[in-house]
Amino acid sequence: MTLRSAFVASIILLVAACSTPSLDQDYSPSPELKIEAYFLGNTEASGVFFDFKGRQSRHFVVQMQGAWNEETQTLVLDEQFLFDDGERSQRIWTIVKQPDGQYIGTAPDVIGNATGRSMGNTFAWQYVLELPYQGDTLEVSLDDRMYLVSEDVMINRAIMSKWGVNVGEILISFNK
Repeated sequence: MTLRSAFVASIILLVAACSTPSLDQDYSPSPELKIEAYFLGNTEASGVFFDFKGRQSRHFVVQMQGAWNEETQTLVLDEQFLFDDGERSQRIWTIVKQPDGQYIGTAPDVIGNATGRSMGNTFAWQYVLELPYQGDTLEVSLDDRMYLVSEDVMINRAIMSKWGVNVGEILISFNK
């Protein structure tokens, strides 16, 4: 094996190690998660951000208010973040349920559309987020997996990547 072949094989293995399983392999049949029902009204969340080395680097709380429009099949989710350093931010999602059961979402700091779908207790959600970084912005890909544990509790694991390489992870606990 040449040095170039070994390098290419190493890159392929690294990218594969950073990927998450398909939704078909990563769900439990119950309880059934419908995001438009779970996020209706008030929801609170607490989260921790881990850097690429797995070290806790930041934590936050989120107050959310969700409104569902049955006619347009649209969920508007207003998220108010408070970080441990006192920083505050807001993200307002507009999420439309498609006729095929998939979801398309937009938010001001999301590049393009977020796409997602539910299966059993799991919601898989992928998007590119523009984050403030050292006086500029950085675009990172997120692969969110939300797992409904009980009627009131949901756990979210989000893998952040740049160019296919894991740059961080976010764990969030949602409570109704």
